[in-house]
Amino acid sequence: MSDETPNVTAPALPSSRKLITALAAIAMISGLLVAVTFQVTAPVIKKNQQEALERAIFQVLPEATVAANFQLEGGQLTALTAEQFADANVFAGFNAENQLVGVAMEGAARGYQDVVRILYAYDPAQEGILGFTVLQSSETPGIGDKVETDDAFLANFNPLDARLNEAGDALANPIITVKNGRKVNPWEIDGISGATITSTAVANALNESAATMLPTLMANQDALVAPKGTD
Repeated sequence: MSDETPNVTAPALPSSRKLITALAAIAMISGLLVAVTFQVTAPVIKKNQQEALERAIFQVLPEATVAANFQLEGGQLTALTAEQFADANVFAGFNAENQLVGVAMEGAARGYQDVVRILYAYDPAQEGILGFTVLQSSETPGIGDKVETDDAFLANFNPLDARLNEAGDALANPIITVKNGRKVNPWEIDGISGATITSTAVANALNESAATMLPTLMANQDALVAPKGTD
């Protein structure tokens, strides 16, 4: 019986150059697929976001039958066409008699998980915020989302005071969240126990947006007219 071990030749390993080339090709193909997927889906995503925003406008302004688009920038309030919806950051709602019922604007602030983005309604006649809806949130289900369902919290917006100071260049009082049951002023938001961070995020979003937008909006409120063809 022979004790000799048969010679086994190991397969040759691919060269480093071939490995690098293969990895580079895979990376290029993956990147191309990602780019193509983005180009294909981006218009669909944008369209869905626009439709969701349009629905939200009439949700926060339930008395409105038509909305007009405006762009507030550089101290000016400019009327836009329906086709310029994507450029608008102010949406004025009008009833069947073409009377202004309120203005919808966006606000955003950091919450517990991520940024909470909202759309809120402001009534120039009452100088107050009438309500809001959440456009984007990653808050804990059943806790953070209470800001949209808790009746006591929603009662803060009946309306929430957002008056400007005498000079008209800033809020008369900052919009803040206070501990549940501690509200004494109309510009304060009575927070939700167990969802304090999200409650505060809503207040911060409103305060920052209102402080930035309202001075110019109120100085140019005569420009808030119903779109033509709605008589």
